[in-house]
Amino acid sequence: METARYCYSCDLKEDSDLIKEYKEYHAPGKIWPEITQSIKDAGIVDMQIYLTGNRMFMIIEADKTFDPDKKAEMDANNPKVQEWEQLMWKYQQSLPWAKDGEKWVEMENVFRL
Repeated sequence: METARYCYSCDLKEDSDLIKEYKEYHAPGKIWPEITQSIKDAGIVDMQIYLTGNRMFMIIEADKTFDPDKKAEMDANNPKVQEWEQLMWKYQQSLPWAKDGEKWVEMENVFRL
């Protein structure tokens, strides 16, 4: 199966207790099943989030059906996803250069071997 890679970044609030809680929500088996299903339904076959300090980096591997705009629309119309996003906003903060309302900012690939 051919996949495409998308990379995004977002910051967590600089609070060690909040960062610990955020990591607990993302521990294996802790993410709400409706959230993982919505990810899979969008054509995402793998998603990983890495953290250094309070800066996060998300890697998405998606099949040919994935469309970021369609995923955003699906999420906007899914009450459980909206509930999750509202909860996660307790821990997250926008990058200084993010557009209004933008959490995860797509990253530019500047090198590939």
